[in-house]
Amino acid sequence: MKIKMNVSIAILLALTIVAGCGSKNEGTSTISPSPTPATSVTTSPTASPSGTTPTTPATTSPAATATVKPSSPPVTSPAPSTTPTKNGAVQVIAKPESITVLVNKQNSLPASYEPTDLVYPNIAFTFSEKIDKRKMRQVAATAIEKLFAGAAKDGVPLAGVSAYRSYATQKSLFDSYVKKDGEEKAKTYSAVPGTSEHETGLAIDVAGSNGKCAASDCFGGTKEAVWLEKHAAEYGYIIRYPQGKAAITGYQYEPWHLRYVGTDIAKEIQSKNVTMEEYYHTVAVSK
Repeated sequence: MKIKMNVSIAILLALTIVAGCGSKNEGTSTISPSPTPATSVTTSPTASPSGTTPTTPATTSPAATATVKPSSPPVTSPAPSTTPTKNGAVQVIAKPESITVLVNKQNSLPASYEPTDLVYPNIAFTFSEKIDKRKMRQVAATAIEKLFAGAAKDGVPLAGVSAYRSYATQKSLFDSYVKKDGEEKAKTYSAVPGTSEHETGLAIDVAGSNGKCAASDCFGGTKEAVWLEKHAAEYGYIIRYPQGKAAITGYQYEPWHLRYVGTDIAKEIQSKNVTMEEYYHTVAVSK
């Protein structure tokens, strides 16, 4: 009887131990680890002000690190310029500061371009105000001073009419011509903003010292116009819009409009009787 009771007690203890282990294991299998916050896994990192992707914190679990991706790949090349072109379907010039830059109806200066070396040349003008249109780039200013001195020595005193113009000034001027003559007519003698040589600081309109026929057709054939056509290249200047070349340059004859390109190129253009477009073998501009 005592033996049976001992056996029963042993069996009861064994069953109690088995039941306790089962309960513990079941509890472990149903309790999952605390989940990683959703934002650390599914939300893409916000780009820093410098444009680089923030480094993933060292405390991030491997699983979370594997699923986090940058919102966009890092930029490895310079971003395209966001500077707008000044006038529709034209090519924007890559090196507007070049002394020999070709500016015309097909080649526009960048919207933000302003010469950095503008100075006031020591020459006479048809006006007395010390304003922007007296300015020229240093190299062109030095050359125009020598040209004026040379002309005066030959008994042909000259005066400046208009040199540098900002984009805003050219726009105002062009708009006034459009109101007066219509856009098509205005484009034959005035440049769309951004395509004017005056914006380079390398061009200047000149007249006789008395100011007569300034920037007017009657300037052609005057002793001043004749002297410029013959001698301007000696000082690095060309008559930018010569007679009979309107179909190429896109502009009517302007014997008063001088453009600095340097003596070597100026003399070559003069000797060949060509325009800058022909000199550089570019597509002719006719409108």
